[in-house]
Amino acid sequence: MDSIIFDLDGTLWDSTEVVVVGWNSVLSSYTEIGNEITKDNLKGIMGLQVAEVGRKLFPSLEEHIQEKILSECCAMECQYLAEQGGMLYEELEAVLQVLSSKYKLFIVSNCQAGYIEAFYKYHKLDKYFTDFENPGRTGLSKGENIKLIMQRNNLANPVYVGDTEGDQKAAAFAGIPFVFASYGFGTVSRPDYTINRLKDLVELFN
Repeated sequence: MDSIIFDLDGTLWDSTEVVVVGWNSVLSSYTEIGNEITKDNLKGIMGLQVAEVGRKLFPSLEEHIQEKILSECCAMECQYLAEQGGMLYEELEAVLQVLSSKYKLFIVSNCQAGYIEAFYKYHKLDKYFTDFENPGRTGLSKGENIKLIMQRNNLANPVYVGDTEGDQKAAAFAGIPFVFASYGFGTVSRPDYTINRLKDLVELFN
């Protein structure tokens, strides 16, 4: 193994507390949306691409309205997160410090452009990562973005760490082992490895 590629939401941090405030500040101006978004709503769409999020959260609205609302929500959440950050999982920086001394570290997340940058900006963790990718920049699926990171950085034997079935499928698409973060938002069947806290990665791969 020469590298570790991480998912972001539900794997490195939980941003829902801040994101829900940003989203509801946008949604309050749309009379056709009766209810506020909750943290549970957000946890249910983590890991999905924007078009899927629109269909799931606003099924009664036309697609172009879904896209407009989500574009505004995504811009607002990046602004909020860059200013306030999210909840980092326990001992994240200590774990990154240890792992980055031995492996190259990366992030591949199904997020919009600017989201990973907001994570970096507030928490000052970019120094531990070599590269990152997302569909907001490439328009590609998570599996394709993992492959892109592998090709761009000449990775021979990475693993992917994530918390959802979609993450497991993306790792399988890229042909690499999958590490399931059981403390995150999702459930998976038959991962290659399971961690119950971030620190387990140090014991698993150090």
